[in-house]
Amino acid sequence: MNTIHKTDEAIGFIPLPNDAGKPITVIGTDAIRDNFDEMCLQQAVNSRMAPGVTDVILNPDGHVGYGAPIGCVMVSPTHIYPGPVGVDIKCSMSLLQLDIPEDAILDKVTRRALINAIVERTPTGAGRGQRSVKKGRRVNSELGFLAVTEGATERVCDALGIPAEWADRCEDSTHRGHDGTYDALRSRLEFILDTGRVRNFGDKVGQLGSYGGGNHFGECEITRVVDRPSARETADVFGLKDGHVSFLSHCGSRGLGNLLAQGQFRDLEKKFRDWATPFPAGDKQLVYAPLGTPEADAYIDDMSIGANFATVNHLLINALVLEAFQEILPGCDGQLVYFISHNIAREEIVAGKKAWVHRKGATRAVPGGHFALAGTRFAETGHPILLPGNPRDGSVVMVAEGGAERTAWSVNHGAGRRLGRKNAARTLDQKSVDADFDASDILTNCRKYPIDEAPDAYKDFPEVLRSVEAAGLARQVARLQARFVIKDESAADD
Repeated sequence: MNTIHKTDEAIGFIPLPNDAGKPITVIGTDAIRDNFDEMCLQQAVNSRMAPGVTDVILNPDGHVGYGAPIGCVMVSPTHIYPGPVGVDIKCSMSLLQLDIPEDAILDKVTRRALINAIVERTPTGAGRGQRSVKKGRRVNSELGFLAVTEGATERVCDALGIPAEWADRCEDSTHRGHDGTYDALRSRLEFILDTGRVRNFGDKVGQLGSYGGGNHFGECEITRVVDRPSARETADVFGLKDGHVSFLSHCGSRGLGNLLAQGQFRDLEKKFRDWATPFPAGDKQLVYAPLGTPEADAYIDDMSIGANFATVNHLLINALVLEAFQEILPGCDGQLVYFISHNIAREEIVAGKKAWVHRKGATRAVPGGHFALAGTRFAETGHPILLPGNPRDGSVVMVAEGGAERTAWSVNHGAGRRLGRKNAARTLDQKSVDADFDASDILTNCRKYPIDEAPDAYKDFPEVLRSVEAAGLARQVARLQARFVIKDESAADD
């Protein structure tokens, strides 16, 4: 039984067995801490005890994941771990701010027309790509190869009709290979295709500009800037418009990222068995590769290819969403606020030293004045943090505070699941879920809202936010109030 020791209102720690090293940092109020699943806590301990790991942070959205908990941060200066990135490489959030006042979408007929215009451009669900919609962008294999080996470079953006300046509003607009070059990714992808590790490459890159299943979504919002001078000033830098329509998206690297990740797990599991190397805590989902080895280089290259897909996927979705709004509400315009990942490993400076920071269901949180933002538009304010809650309770835009240093400059990626998918389907009532949306005047593209994605399947979002703010990690800049949701009704594919 793992015990969380409280040190402050929203901060605690889990000691390691036999006090074997730096404890696990836990972020969460009493209400959050008391409801962590024991398996989630054990996964955090297993991750912290794995070779080369120096820090593990468990965020308030933490729940059982693939090897490591979803909602954790894992730091290693010497090893790379696929598990704490997961099978949906660079699953991310993006926010598009439109110049449309909220009154323009009060009418349900207008919102329904917008839903239809969006789903004609951005398909949802397993296996579906641009060929399955009327007004999408056709992405052939040649352009797809360029996109996944370069990311959102100017020529990729121009070819897909994405405003090139949006690349400046990305946490990472492009990813290179293990040696810092695009050539490494081109060589790796050629090997992947030649050896049949990824088949039907044309179909996979044809999914650029699409949402997946499960918890992926597109959500039309009303931006509400917090009534505080510092929040209003920060909102101006971010490009947020109080009382105006915005659009929040959640998705990742789709089928390509899944195949790349699964292939890496198979490769590393085989290496462990061939070498007779024990899996950390007996869990094959915690396979790893020491940095500098061919295995680590191969993983970093595959992760970078998947990450480039996810980046271009988000930017293309936002371009298509803007196009849909312009069809229904001619003359409107929009600007990307930010694009930020929550399933990625990045080389960063932690406590003065280089290390690979693995964020699994966790998102970067760097405040103003930090050297990592020098020369960017967010150097003085800190970058936007996009935290989805649920349609009923809203989502938020936050900005980091200095206290995030104790969490390797990270915060949670959202609310986090309270109920597993099967448990949600057994215990929640479909009629009540749909009635809840009707009462909140939130439209969806679904005949029935996916029961396993209902708001009550997730943790108490206000309490999660209270944990983040009480721990001094970040503060709210704006709240986002949902007006309609784009979801997939079928099973998740990632």
